[in-house]
Amino acid sequence: MAANGKHLKHKTVRLTKADHVFNVVVDIFMIFILVIIIIPVWSTITLSFRPNDYLGSNLEGMFLPPWEWSPDAYTALLGNDGFLDAFLNSFKILIGGVATALILTIPMAYVLSVQSLPGRKIINLIVIIPYVFNVGMIPTYLLVRDVGLMNHLAAVFVPGAISTYNCIIMRQFFIGIPNELKESARIDGCSELQVLFRIILPLSKAIVMTIGLYYGVSFWNDFFNAMLYLNDNQPLPILLRNILLASGMNEYVEVNAFGNAPVSAIKAASVFMSAIPMVIAYPFIQKYFTKGTLLGSVKG
Repeated sequence: MAANGKHLKHKTVRLTKADHVFNVVVDIFMIFILVIIIIPVWSTITLSFRPNDYLGSNLEGMFLPPWEWSPDAYTALLGNDGFLDAFLNSFKILIGGVATALILTIPMAYVLSVQSLPGRKIINLIVIIPYVFNVGMIPTYLLVRDVGLMNHLAAVFVPGAISTYNCIIMRQFFIGIPNELKESARIDGCSELQVLFRIILPLSKAIVMTIGLYYGVSFWNDFFNAMLYLNDNQPLPILLRNILLASGMNEYVEVNAFGNAPVSAIKAASVFMSAIPMVIAYPFIQKYFTKGTLLGSVKG
């Protein structure tokens, strides 16, 4: 038995020529995709460090030696009160939006996952209708205005605090949790809230982190709602828009506002710095991402 086990342990599967060709094609395709991703990112980074007296072409600028890089754009942005205020406003929207969205989405998804809920099919239908038929911008604007959210940061994330798509994915994940666990908790005297917090949520870290990432990316990059509802306390996407518009009309407007850095470097540095929070957060959530999405979508 030991000899057979040792023989099986070292047994390898021989790949056919078709397998080798397929692997080579996949490797070439993945390298191609990687190059497509890396070139714009590297171009943005080098552009953000480009000195004000640079006279070369954009292609040459992608290969600037480190001793010619200038941090003037980042120094100007970090020293500008408008940029820091916009970054802080975006961070407030991110934290408040993710917290509000999860607090509302988790209970709603759990309620819709309860098989014994009276009228469950009708409630699910009511939830899906707004996803298929959007009410439109004007009714949403009038509602936000009438409830007094105009010019408040909450106006950016409250109208979209519950996404039907995210709610359905989370509901399907909750449905996939063995019903015996829920029933045993109810037999022991747990209320539905206790079942949710003591049984469901400890088993749902993957889907909670995944949906939280969805909401976080959406709120951090939200430009349209901020433009509609905020006159003051504008977040980072609005500031980036203003920089692009101002540089398009007069490239020296933003140079005067942000110091001696070239406007192209300021734009690139703004884009790069605005992506930093998501870049930092993603590695910590990535291990839950695929698992949460798949488990939340395979069971109907």
